[in-house]
This record gives sequence, C-alpha cells and structure tokens, in this order.
Amino acid sequence: MMKIALIGASGFVGSATLNEALQRGHAVTALVRNPDKVTARAGVAARKVDATDAKALASELAGHEVAISAFNGGWGDPKIYEKHLEGSRAIVAAAKAAGVRLIVIGGAGSLHAPDGSQFVDSPDFPEAYRDGARAARDALAELRGEAGLEWSFLSPAAHMAPGKRTGKFRLGGDQPVLDAKGESHVSVEDLAVAIVDEAETPKHTGKRFTLGY
Repeated sequence: MMKIALIGASGFVGSATLNEALQRGHAVTALVRNPDKVTARAGVAARKVDATDAKALASELAGHEVAISAFNGGWGDPKIYEKHLEGSRAIVAAAKAAGVRLIVIGGAGSLHAPDGSQFVDSPDFPEAYRDGARAARDALAELRGEAGLEWSFLSPAAHMAPGKRTGKFRLGGDQPVLDAKGESHVSVEDLAVAIVDEAETPKHTGKRFTLGY
C-alpha cells in the first residue's frame, strides 16, 4: 500500500485515477476544491485545498510517497492559459517543498508530429482546446528545467473517452502511439492504469511519456 496525494481527484481523469488507486489497495488523499464531490469510501480522505496555494499544498503533500496532479485550469475559461500555468507552477513548488515525487497528467497537444512540430501549433488543432494545450506544453517545458524534483509527465492519447479497463496498451515517448488505423486513442480507465503503474513503479523519471492502443 502506498500513500498517494491526488490533486484534482474529482475531475474526469482524477476520478478514474482515484478508482484505480483504491482498487489496488492504496490510501489516497483527494485534494480538491470541493470535498463534497468526492464519494466517501474506505481508503480515501478528501481535503479542501487551492492548488495555486503552494504553501498550503506543500503541507498537504507532506508525508505522501507520491503526488499525482490531474489539475486543470478549467476548460472554457478564457483565462485557462494563465490559470493552468499558475496552478502547475504552484504544484511543482509544493512537491519540491514537501520532497514528494510528482506525476503530472498533461495534454496530447504537446506531442510531436512526424515532422517534429507539436500538434497544438497546427492550424487544424481545435481552438476550444488550444490555450489549455499550450499551457500544458509550456508547463512541461518548465518542468524539464527543474532541479531537485523527481517527476514524470504523462500525455494521454489524442482521443480519450470513458470506456473499458483493459490494461492492454502501448507506451511511447514524445510522439503519439498509433493503432493500425493511424489513430491515437485510449480509455480514461486505461489512462488511470498507466498513471498508477508509474506511481507504483517509476519508469519515466524526468521524462514525458504517452500511451495508446
């Protein structure tokens, strides 16, 4: 059993990650804006915290073996770029202060196309997600320059949706993992499997990785 701090545990990715961690018998501290959104279950303790408050967050992270960040600046918010970066920086600062290993779930937009460009810079990238994807991309760039922090960064597949937990997927690095049809996709349940796998057995320390079928 591990003691895991999960930031954003009530969100889409966070909820799936919480379920996966609890199924494996881990003790999870769910760090959220609204603890009422976290269903009371054995093995989980919900705590109210502002992810942009590095000092308060560091206090909550202390004593855990790993922190997982499913933080999101808020899709649809016109200031998502600034808010996502602010939160990402505070989370990194808090993890460093608490001396806790950090796993960050970012976006697929910063993955590289065959020509080396990043998908978020393509004119075909959905405008509704561009600012959030840019923020996640820039947060990764800053994370790569961090010293004194043990971290991993996981970019989901381009297409992620609720589905089945198969536990069968492939991992990659800076380019998307494509299936036989050239598509990049994964269920959020299998994304959670990869996240908790990395928490239990770190294989991508100091690196970004991705996954797909």
